[in-house]
Amino acid sequence: MKRLLMIAYHFPPLAGSSGIQRTLRFVQHLPALGWEPLVLSCSPRAYERTSPDLDAEIPAGTVVRRAFALDTARHLSIGGRYIGAMSRPDRWVSWRFDAVRVGHSMIREFSPDVIWSTYPIATAHMIGASLAASSGLPWVADFRDPMAQEGYPADPLTWQQFHDIERHAVLNAAATTFTTPGAARVYRERYPAGAHRVRVIENGYDEESFSAAGQSGLALAPLEAGVVTILHSGIVYPKERDPTQLILALRQLADSGVIAPGQMKIRFRAAVQEALLLGLAREHRVLDYVDVLPPVGYREALAEMLRADALLLMQAGDCNEQIPAKAYEYLRAGRPILCLSDPAGDTMGLVRASGVETVARIDDVQGIATLLAEFLSGAVRSRCLPRASFVKSASRAGRTAELANLLVEVAPTR
Repeated sequence: MKRLLMIAYHFPPLAGSSGIQRTLRFVQHLPALGWEPLVLSCSPRAYERTSPDLDAEIPAGTVVRRAFALDTARHLSIGGRYIGAMSRPDRWVSWRFDAVRVGHSMIREFSPDVIWSTYPIATAHMIGASLAASSGLPWVADFRDPMAQEGYPADPLTWQQFHDIERHAVLNAAATTFTTPGAARVYRERYPAGAHRVRVIENGYDEESFSAAGQSGLALAPLEAGVVTILHSGIVYPKERDPTQLILALRQLADSGVIAPGQMKIRFRAAVQEALLLGLAREHRVLDYVDVLPPVGYREALAEMLRADALLLMQAGDCNEQIPAKAYEYLRAGRPILCLSDPAGDTMGLVRASGVETVARIDDVQGIATLLAEFLSGAVRSRCLPRASFVKSASRAGRTAELANLLVEVAPTR
């Protein structure tokens, strides 16, 4: 069996990020495909929030080594302030130094065939680059999403470092992977010399987790009897997933008498931006139509998706090359999907390719109001469910097979 050294910040017991699922499910499925995963992550002290709910899903016997790391904002600040260089390219840059040491030790002990590192913590690619350069092993840089973008990161020095990291990876790694066709296209155009090594391995859903969630006693019960509940599960970003127009649409529907208190609610689960949501709801007098709830465990979150009357997906036009990871879980949940996005973006492209036609622009108040009203009336119920054949193709097991094929391609022959 070949071995893969996997460098990942997002790994249990980290809580509150869907990014954990990509690495964790690769770790679960790779052994059946002839690859033993060796995980190099960071000390749990570096995580803002931890939870044991996914610890048991790490396969028994998996080698997991953790390197010393601190969160600059929490551990190295004085009065909430810290030196900027200590948070570039990210707040966990301290992880780099011990991770390289631990990585060298793992390479000597286990003789991996390939090194794999995964963003969105840029420091992971710095670790991968260093270990690949010193060991001569092929390196696969998993970007997931674009790094250096127009206006992001906002700090010019951080942006330049992101650019340098991504450029080095695309031009020197044996392969680079992205989760959407749009992101892959951007990097092929940005770095023509490395274009032939750019691949797409999309995110997906974990069938075993859904099966377990569906066996819970509450799985088929409505979230709130008598109330049409539309669920947004996960982070709401003020810009990239701006809820303002959605809130204004609720106000419009209430003013026109289309909805009344106790008839419909938008439930935001683990949104992080609780103050923003409640502030908007209060300002526009729609608190009766909005629930803002705290995070729950992963399988409990899946069970909630299975019980929702509809699932709400939001993604703004400045993220057209990105698809929220939960979109694939929404597809598997088999519930109606309402998508607020940009028609030119990959998110709406995925939704439409699945057969779902219930979409509106995220910045179009009237369009959102019309979509919600039509859903409530039942006029679009037949157009908001994904095709079973499309859903089946998006499993994490299938995505892992794509990764395994790529690893075989880049691994040296022993």
